[in-house]
Amino acid sequence: MLQFDHLTIVAPSLDEGIEHLRSSLDIDALNGATHVDMGTHNRRVRLGERFYLEIIAMDPAAPPPKGPRWFGLDQAKAVRSNWSEGFRLGAWGARTYDIDKVLTAHGQLLGTKRWLENAFYFSVLSDGELPMGGALPCVIDDGDAPLTSRGLIDQHVRLREFVIEHPQPAEILSLYDALRIVEPPRVTKGQRLRLSALLDTPSGLKVLS
Repeated sequence: MLQFDHLTIVAPSLDEGIEHLRSSLDIDALNGATHVDMGTHNRRVRLGERFYLEIIAMDPAAPPPKGPRWFGLDQAKAVRSNWSEGFRLGAWGARTYDIDKVLTAHGQLLGTKRWLENAFYFSVLSDGELPMGGALPCVIDDGDAPLTSRGLIDQHVRLREFVIEHPQPAEILSLYDALRIVEPPRVTKGQRLRLSALLDTPSGLKVLS
């Protein structure tokens, strides 16, 4: 079983991601971290008790990781192209307490596990690309650690709905059933893959994409 956990803005740079969040939601992301094992850094926004939003980008000050970076960040031209075209909310994560079981059954779709920051396992495809371009989740297993969202400063942003547009929605919904995803995104038909979120913020209802 997988439980929806977080949304991810895949940014060409952290500054651009922060500015996109500011212009979209009228807030600054206050919670920051680095991922030494992946050569990335982030900012995060709590979306309630169980969910959060992450901005992630390559960290230009970090040494190259031993393997491919997550979220397709090594493909800098593709990241920039998606960003320029307005496809900025690019990925999402789902958590599990048994990543071995999940990847034994679905590793061809989700990748293999990597032990990161001496703290958690994360599924990564061999080329670092997103599972089905972001239609499927990345999988995290941090054992009995408290939920990430609960350790973040609360800026009073709440997730109302997460939506994925896809040319073949029935196929995606079938995969969600096979993966046993709890609280999956709503899937609608669209010309190309697009992720969007409807969020309640201190300045009103906003859409992030």
